[in-house]
Amino acid sequence: MPTSTLAFPTPASLGSLDHYIQAVNRFPLLTAEQEVALGRTLVRENDIDAARQLVLSHLRLVVSVSRNYMGYGLPQADLIQEGNIGLMKAVRRFDPERGVRLVSFALHWIRAEMHEYILRNWRMVKIATTKAQRKLFFNLRSMRSSLATLSPTEARAIAKDLGVKPEEVLEMETRLTGRDVALDPQPDDDGKAVSPLAYLTDTEDEPAQILERRETAANRTAGLRGALAKLDDRSRRIIEARWLREDDPATLQDLADEYGVSAERIRQIESKAMKSIRAKIGAT
Repeated sequence: MPTSTLAFPTPASLGSLDHYIQAVNRFPLLTAEQEVALGRTLVRENDIDAARQLVLSHLRLVVSVSRNYMGYGLPQADLIQEGNIGLMKAVRRFDPERGVRLVSFALHWIRAEMHEYILRNWRMVKIATTKAQRKLFFNLRSMRSSLATLSPTEARAIAKDLGVKPEEVLEMETRLTGRDVALDPQPDDDGKAVSPLAYLTDTEDEPAQILERRETAANRTAGLRGALAKLDDRSRRIIEARWLREDDPATLQDLADEYGVSAERIRQIESKAMKSIRAKIGAT
């Protein structure tokens, strides 16, 4: 049958997912001969209309595959959208001369796109980043004999079937059975917020407070420098040696020996200098 005579109406507007599914189920299925003819036209002439007809005739396949991934809490419409991308990739790579029906070839691409979408969006934390983890992610639920915690024997059996380590099976089970915890405060019976946001928030590290502390520290540093500059040389030397050294501050006796006076005299000079510094810093 010439490709131009195939009836593939494209709905102008679809109001809901149910309407979309009803529409794609009305698209006619292709015979093997029609599929080969369209495939050859696409390969030889890069005919976009041939590609469109191949895609439209297999949209119901994408809907069917999407139902297998409804247990991950993601919208079926989004799964179908990603699967349609996989279908279009399959049509672009379809070789009609190999004798393989497009439905068999497209399944791989449709599932691959849905898998990637699920892994990108399932929960906030990515739980399957290696090949072994992905295999477990998509097979562990169906291979469990019950909802109870896996026993070591069951974990070893599943690991053997999937070619992974028993520890990886148990780790994935922990990830899959872990509950998501809302960060938003939810009041309990007493009206108190008990969710993580209530006790994870650090009010001391809010941007405004950080900036305020930095400005206060900078002002104090500038004030200290100004106050030190107004001291006489001996008083400044005593304060710096006693309080501003990071390592090995001087003792009263060290400074008494340096200036040839008593340790009590050094203490008096230090006390007077500190009062002067506090007064000048407090006035700024």
